[in-house]
This record gives sequence, C-alpha cells and structure tokens, in this order.
Amino acid sequence: MSGAAPRAPDPAGLALLLVTTFGWGLNWPAMKLLLEELPVLTTRAAGGGIGFLMLLGIALALRERLTVPRALWPRLVLVSLLNVTAWMGLASFSLLWLSAAEATIVCYTMPVWAALMAWAMLGERLGAARIAGLVLALSGLALLVLGKGVSVGLAKVPGVALGLGSAILFSLGTVVTKRRPLGLPPTAATVWQVGLGILPLALGAVVFDPPGLGALSGRGWALLAYGGVFALGLCYLSWFAALRRLPASLASLGTVLTPVVGVAGAAIFLGEPFGWREGAALGLTLSGVALALRG
Repeated sequence: MSGAAPRAPDPAGLALLLVTTFGWGLNWPAMKLLLEELPVLTTRAAGGGIGFLMLLGIALALRERLTVPRALWPRLVLVSLLNVTAWMGLASFSLLWLSAAEATIVCYTMPVWAALMAWAMLGERLGAARIAGLVLALSGLALLVLGKGVSVGLAKVPGVALGLGSAILFSLGTVVTKRRPLGLPPTAATVWQVGLGILPLALGAVVFDPPGLGALSGRGWALLAYGGVFALGLCYLSWFAALRRLPASLASLGTVLTPVVGVAGAAIFLGEPFGWREGAALGLTLSGVALALRG
C-alpha cells in the first residue's frame, strides 16, 4: 500500500518567503547607495529606529505580550547584540571596503558557521555534506578576495573580516536562541531584539557621527524608509510567518536565494561588474551553504 502523497507547500508561505528573499536581497544595493549620503552608524540607527517603531505598532495592534520575565533579560540582551547589533553594524561597515555584491556573498555564509556552531554547542551531527559545504564556501570567499590579485585582495581584507564577523556572530545568536528559546511571542521578540540591538548603534552615531538627516536627499529618505519599513520591519514579519507555514528545509531556501537577489540587484541598480569571478564565487558559496543546510 503506497504512502500518502507529500503535502504541497502552502502558497501563502511561499509568497511570504519570496517577499522576504527579495526584500532582504535588494536591501544590500539600497544600503550601498544610502552610505553615499550618511555614515554607517547613523544609517543603521535611523533605519533600525523606523523598523522598531513599526514592529512595536504591529505588536500592540496584535495585542502581543511585551513584558519580559526578569530572568530572561540577560539572554535577551545577548541575542540582541549578536543578531542585531553585530549583524547590522559589522555587515554595514563591510560595505566601505566591498561592493554590495561582495558583501552579500560574504555575509550570507552564515548557515555554514551556524552548522559548525550547532555541532560544537548542540552536539548536532557534522556530516560529510557540511564539511564539504564549509570547504566550498571558503573556496568561494578566497576566489572573491584574491581573484584579481593579492594586492587587490589585501585591500578587501577589512571588509571581508567585518562581513565574516557579522555572519559568525549572527550564527552564534541563532544557535544560542535554538538552544534556549526566548519564549516570547514572535513579533514581541523581534521588537525587543531590534530595539535593544540598535541602541548601541544609536549611541555610537550620536558620539562618533552625529546624524545629518537634514541634508538627506529625497532618494536617501526613500532608501532609509525602505530599509526600516520593508527590509527590517515587514520582511522580519514575513520571515517568521513563512517559518510557521513551511518546513524548515524549504524556508531555508530564502537564506540561499537572498544573496542571488543581492548580487543581481547590485548589477542592475549600481552597475557593479558581474564577471566570471563574481559568478564562480557566488556559485561556490551558495553550493557550500546548500550543502551545510542539507547536511
């Protein structure tokens, strides 16, 4: 007797995943353009503030519980620093040395690092597929950095280091959350993480590069609104909604496809070159990520 036919993926979940993938991917060229008008800390603090207010309004409209148990605060602060402060800050600074396409490829190696950390911290099996994925991803990074010669590669080292730092710390935050879930409602958890996470960036902006939003162009305001309202606000909500409707293995495709959208967006909107080096680096890195997710 044959088994039941596999259940078709939820169309609403797929649509939400598509929204998330494109929203996050296109935010990379948007950030690169915005950094022409504003310093890094101001850009991230302002966009994060917009996203925080939007998410807070949605949580209140949904009447989600926003209170945090006292014992949870240390862990909530830790994951906020890892998932938001480090990710948003370091990834954005990497754009000062890397093109939008390069930064996207480097930062979205995070599933590889998450697989390694899950093995070390959670005891999850580290099979041959994950090891091969790590090798492929690192090969893609090496090609990206050194493909045009060592001298050019050395000039990109700070950006690659910052991008890898953001990916590794975000992966650590993911594993910490998986090991000990926060236990807060989805939107409320996002509200607190974004709010706590952008606070150090906002303080840094005030001290090191006081906001000059008055001189921001119309295009700059549009990009800032896109990053805060859509990429940080709506896309986080669509991501969590997609996770509730789709199998984790299918939802993880959003992580794999996001850098593809980012690289394509950088070529279309910024005119960044996309030759054999960028294509091969993207292919190697995505193959490594896909194997890490499977293994």
